[in-house]
Amino acid sequence: MRRSIRYIVAGLALGVPALTAGCAQATPSASAQPISRPAATASTAQDATSEPIGGPRMAETGLVLDLPTGVPAPPAFPASCYLVADLDSGAVILAKCPHAKGLPASTIKALTALALVDELPPATVITATEEDANQEGSRVGIRAGSSYTVEQLFQGMLLTSGNDAAWALARHRGLPETIAAMNAKAAQLGARDTAARNPSGLDATDQVSSAYDMALIGRAVLRNERLAGYVKTERTTFPSARVPGGGTRGSLEITNHNRLLTRYSGTIGVKNGYTLAARRTYIGAARRGASGYLLTYLKNPSSDWRLTTALFDWAFAYGGQVRPVGQLVEPAPGDPGAHSAAQGGSGQAALEALSAEGALHPAGAGVGAPQLDGLGWFGAHPEALLFTAGSMTVIAAGVSITRRTRQPQ
Repeated sequence: MRRSIRYIVAGLALGVPALTAGCAQATPSASAQPISRPAATASTAQDATSEPIGGPRMAETGLVLDLPTGVPAPPAFPASCYLVADLDSGAVILAKCPHAKGLPASTIKALTALALVDELPPATVITATEEDANQEGSRVGIRAGSSYTVEQLFQGMLLTSGNDAAWALARHRGLPETIAAMNAKAAQLGARDTAARNPSGLDATDQVSSAYDMALIGRAVLRNERLAGYVKTERTTFPSARVPGGGTRGSLEITNHNRLLTRYSGTIGVKNGYTLAARRTYIGAARRGASGYLLTYLKNPSSDWRLTTALFDWAFAYGGQVRPVGQLVEPAPGDPGAHSAAQGGSGQAALEALSAEGALHPAGAGVGAPQLDGLGWFGAHPEALLFTAGSMTVIAAGVSITRRTRQPQ
């Protein structure tokens, strides 16, 4: 079976069920491997009896909102989970199921970027391998044997959501070290719902995040001058394949998959994502004058970008009047890289451990971490398995499966 078809099958196993009411999560499977995390610091620790990160209302399901008299309600939004926060103060003004965990898709590349930006100087040259070039899903088009600067690969990863570029960067740093650094960075930011298992966002066992965590990650990206420059870039050039004999290489134009950069005034980033199981995911930010807002979502069934801009419009019009319902926490002090040993260390042993836990490969039969929709749903609805099998037959028989993943925003 071709790998692209295997990913469709895995995605159906993860995400065929219709969107559930509220933000109920599937029960973790008994065989799930534990997610390796750094020890929590005092500013990010959260146990079963503590207040949810961001405030008590961040634990609520349904719409979380506190409207003063005379302020209109926000427009309806179809995502299962979403959050709107003031970009400067961190005040959360609107949320729905902010801490519910779901598949992040390519928004995880924002965390990959945060984990690698201080480790890889932009002028460093990386020679691509066959494994890099043959990554499934969305690709910028790197070629094995051709060399690229780190800056070019960051642009390929963050603008066109290149899984090939993300893999090349992570491989150069070391795959287990990169995954460790991603999880350590998430912990430092206070993103306790997030577990990274690969650098690209392809669906993987236990790879999850939340709308709240994605806001923390997006804010951190925008606070990094180098990354903020990448994610607001509308278009740039990317080198073509190496010319045999040392001739001059050509270039091609790549454009940012974030549609709002060209369709909504003031947009400054950050990252969109899509897989069959995750549906559409997004970390967005816009600034107009002295005001700026972050908007994140998971499990959005709609590709209509105007629904997102309507929510931004509401925030810019009324965000200053709405009473906050939560707060984006500030990062813990210290170097997240210091936690790398707790995240799996380095070398072949760590690589084998990550591979055994499903960190480096797309998901197979099940999902170990809580999901918005997962195999727990199948346990309650066994009849859906028949539908899934039929759907896979139809897809295999009648749909042309391509290697490039659709991008929603």
